[in-house]
Amino acid sequence: MVEAFRALVLTGAFAYAAAKDLETREVTDRLWQLLGVVGVLVGAAALAGHGVVPELLWLLVGAFALEHLFPWDDLLGERRAGLVLPIEVLLYAVVLATVGLLAYRLGIGPTAVPVIAVAALVSIVLARALFEAGVLYGGADAKALIVIGVLVPLFGLPVLYHPASSVAVLRLLPFSLTVLTNSALLSIVAPLAIAMRNLARGEFSFPRGFTGYTVPVAELPRRFVWVRDPAMGQDTMVDDAETSEEDTRRRTAIARELEARGVGRVWVTPQLPFLVLMTAGVFTGLLFGNLLLDLFGVL
Repeated sequence: MVEAFRALVLTGAFAYAAAKDLETREVTDRLWQLLGVVGVLVGAAALAGHGVVPELLWLLVGAFALEHLFPWDDLLGERRAGLVLPIEVLLYAVVLATVGLLAYRLGIGPTAVPVIAVAALVSIVLARALFEAGVLYGGADAKALIVIGVLVPLFGLPVLYHPASSVAVLRLLPFSLTVLTNSALLSIVAPLAIAMRNLARGEFSFPRGFTGYTVPVAELPRRFVWVRDPAMGQDTMVDDAETSEEDTRRRTAIARELEARGVGRVWVTPQLPFLVLMTAGVFTGLLFGNLLLDLFGVL
């Protein structure tokens, strides 16, 4: 029942997030905060009766996850903004050292260090690492991955299909890793779809025919794209906008500049809504497990 509730909440929330990402490329932080709190409470309830240590460790990891979802750094103000990084480094050190030491001393299990706490912690660290590396471009993507780790740390038995060879791995593999793997595999569809569009319009050229296409300059303000203008001799990337409104204003200014120069069409690279891919990764993960493991299981 607990696993079904987790899956139901996760799919409903991510379906909503995907719709908002398609519409505005923005998802309110309140969604991730709510899901994070629900995930911590559900995990605490699931561990009830297993002892004090597992419960406290889960609450420690849960609080660590929520630290990434709530803007506590705003309380410090601009004058103490330099303290944010040292505090976060200290938090990472304390939490990782505590969980690691207790896992070494007590082991991992229902009455020691909970497997779900380890899985959630792996998801948090992975999300932060990918965000800092620029792999997860938006903060919402990283928060979404953290939420998956807390709300559904593990999902060992997919609903529709799972090769027998993958069952043991899925029971220990953080579900966030399954979602990421599935999202990456499904993302292959995007360049293929772009290439098919360009071929149909007679505009395909290698290699940019897989990553971009042309649109009328007048449509730039209404398109979620990064602009690449051959007439200007260099890429004009919309990469410094922090909000959807700022992004739209930047594209509007670029459109006016290009129209003044008599440019009618421009090459663009679409801003792919990664939360849509993550949502697809969530659904496929719940239904079929890790697609890469499934593929290896079939071969």
